Amino acid sequence: MQTPHPDLGGLWLPLVTPFRDGALDEASLRRLTRHYAAQPIDGLILAATTGEGLTLDEAETERLVAVVAEALAAAGRRLPVFLGISGSDTRKMAKALVDTAAWPVDGYLIACPYYSRPSQDGMVRHFTVLAASTARPILIYNIPYRTGVNLGNAAMLELAALPNIAGVKDCSADMAQSCDLLRRKPADFVVLTGEDAFFHPMLTQGAEGGITASAHIRTRDFAAMRDLVRAGDAAGALVAWRAICDLPPLLFAEPSPAPIKHWLWREGLIASPEVRLPMTPVSETLAARIGHAVAALAA
Repeated sequence: MQTPHPDLGGLWLPLVTPFRDGALDEASLRRLTRHYAAQPIDGLILAATTGEGLTLDEAETERLVAVVAEALAAAGRRLPVFLGISGSDTRKMAKALVDTAAWPVDGYLIACPYYSRPSQDGMVRHFTVLAASTARPILIYNIPYRTGVNLGNAAMLELAALPNIAGVKDCSADMAQSCDLLRRKPADFVVLTGEDAFFHPMLTQGAEGGITASAHIRTRDFAAMRDLVRAGDAAGALVAWRAICDLPPLLFAEPSPAPIKHWLWREGLIASPEVRLPMTPVSETLAARIGHAVAALAA
């Protein structure tokens, strides 16, 4: 029987990793953490896609986790923090779980193996080995348009029976697949949508929440919509969603997280909008659009 993980629902923020002059910007990271610790979010994801985790070395990742833990403690906010890890070598991934066992994280967000395109059985075996390598809960990150492989619902449900496979960040981008999973999953297996534009419709279909990069902006409005769905106020939730539904297309108009970082920089939450190659800063056109949106929100 699966261990319940009731605290993994709600609005999770995949925190950006601020850089300045090529290095981790710890001052901005502390400021960001304090800011979001005061917001009605339910958890943080570090060093995943939005956090540019693939560009961080191990020392930077460890420091990132430590700074966030220190800042949350200073803010007096107890939030679950999950670490994003990814790779295509099961042995290396298992070692990473062992190597981070002492880090102050509560669980892991683990992407399906990319590039190698394993079979469904290969992915089940992969995650089974990883689940046995840690006592912490694991969220599977199913994002086929990045990894090249889709973890189907039959394999997902097989993995859901493992005690510490707690749920999935669902970026299948296939509402039929997502709704089928919501219909068939165990009650204690958490489905968090990772498609920002699907946040409202997935909640209305029974998803427990979302890992929502767009919620870096207007965080309280995203949380308010979450609360209205939970309260059964369908009409109010739809009105609240329509007030923010233009944000995901704007913030994903160019490769993420550059647009989000540009907005946060404009607001003074981070000292630089810097991203690491192969990511590049936003275009002048998008910068102007974001500038107009920032000004409109301030007004």
